[in-house]
Amino acid sequence: MTTRNRIAVVGLGTVHQAPEGTSQRMMAAEAARRAIADAGLSISDIDGAIDLRRTGGGGDRASYTDAFTRVLGLPAQFYFTIGRGGALGGLATAAATGFLDRGLAKYIVCVGAVDDWTKAQAAKKQGHRGMSHTEKEGYWGKVLGDLRAASHHSWMAARHMAVYGTTSEQLGAISVAQRAWACLNPEARMHGRPITIEDHQASPWVVEPYHLLDVSLISDGAIAFVLTTEDRAKDCARTPVYVSGQGFGEVAADLWWKKENFTHMAVAPAKEKAFAQAGLNGVEDIDCAQLYDCFTAEVLFQLEDYGWCKKGEGGEFVAAGNIGRGGTIPVNTGGGLLSNWHLGDLTGYAEAVTQLRGEGGDRQIDDCKVALTTGHGGELVSPGMCSIHTSTILAVD
Repeated sequence: MTTRNRIAVVGLGTVHQAPEGTSQRMMAAEAARRAIADAGLSISDIDGAIDLRRTGGGGDRASYTDAFTRVLGLPAQFYFTIGRGGALGGLATAAATGFLDRGLAKYIVCVGAVDDWTKAQAAKKQGHRGMSHTEKEGYWGKVLGDLRAASHHSWMAARHMAVYGTTSEQLGAISVAQRAWACLNPEARMHGRPITIEDHQASPWVVEPYHLLDVSLISDGAIAFVLTTEDRAKDCARTPVYVSGQGFGEVAADLWWKKENFTHMAVAPAKEKAFAQAGLNGVEDIDCAQLYDCFTAEVLFQLEDYGWCKKGEGGEFVAAGNIGRGGTIPVNTGGGLLSNWHLGDLTGYAEAVTQLRGEGGDRQIDDCKVALTTGHGGELVSPGMCSIHTSTILAVD
C-alpha cells in the first residue's frame, strides 16, 4: 500500500435485530463496546471514533445529542461523521488510515447504527409506507414518479434488460442464491425461509422490473469495528484482518444522461487502485465477494464490471449458480442486504471479516484468505442516477 503502515481490523461488534424501539445511540454504543472487547482492548485504549451515516445521499444526520463516545466514556481525541449512502465502512477505513498512519491515533472505533425498521413501523401506523427521507433541495424527480430508491435504481435494471436481454428470472437467481446463504446464517433475518424462482416471480411488483424479492431489507441494528496499525494488531486478541487495498469511483465523473452509463457502476477506477495496492492479478484471487446489493441488478452489474463475466452476460452467470455455494465466486455469504440485514456496506464488511477469521460456521468458505467488499449509494444528481463506488480488499496472512 502507499501508506507506511498496514492497517488491520482487530475487533468486530454487532447488534443484530435489536428490539424495536431501541435508540440508534444505544445500539451504536453497544456495538462499539462489543468490538472493543472483541479486540481484547479496554475503553481507555480507544483514542479515535468515527460515526458512520448515510449523509449526502439520504440527508441523514444524528437525531440525538451525546454521541456513543460519551455513553461509553471513550477518551477519543477526535470524533466525526462520515459516509455517503451505503458507502460507510469503506470511507471510514480510508479516513481512519490517515489518522493511524500519521500517528494521530492508536485505536479507532468506527460505528454505524440504523433504526429504519422502527421508523417504518411508526410510519405504517400513520397510514404511510417505507422509510422517511429528508427531501433534498433542488430535487425534481418526485413529480416524475421517482419516489424512493427503487424508482431510480429500476431504470438501470430496465436498461440492462433492454440492451442485453437480461430477464426478471435471472435477477431472481441472485435473490434465491443469497437467500440460500442466509439460510446457512443463524443470525440472518431470513434464516430458515428459503425461496425459489417461482416465489420471486410471484412476489408483488414494487416498480417494474423489480419485484419485492429484488429489494433489500430494512433493519434495526449496529455494526462496529476497531482499526489499528499492524504492529499493534499483533498484540490484540483476534487474528488481524488487514486492509490490503482500497479504491473509489464516482459515476458522476461521467455524463449521467448518456445511456451507456445506466448499465454499469463506477467500478473501473476503484478496482484498478484497490487491486494494485493489494497485489492482485484479477478476480481469480478473490475468495469471496461481499457486493453491495441494495437491489439485485447492482450485484449483476458488479459481477460484470469486476470481470467475473463479460458485460451483458451477468444474467446467464447467476442463473448457472455461479454465486452460490460451490460456484465460481461466493457472493454475499451471510445473505447480504437482500436476506441478512441492511446497514449499508457494513453488512458485507462484517461478513468479510467473519469469513477471513474462519468463523462463518455452516457458510464458511474453505481457505478464505482474500475478500472483496464494496459500497454504493449517495446519489448526487436529481433524479438520483449518480453514485459512489468503494472497493476494499481485506485479507489475512
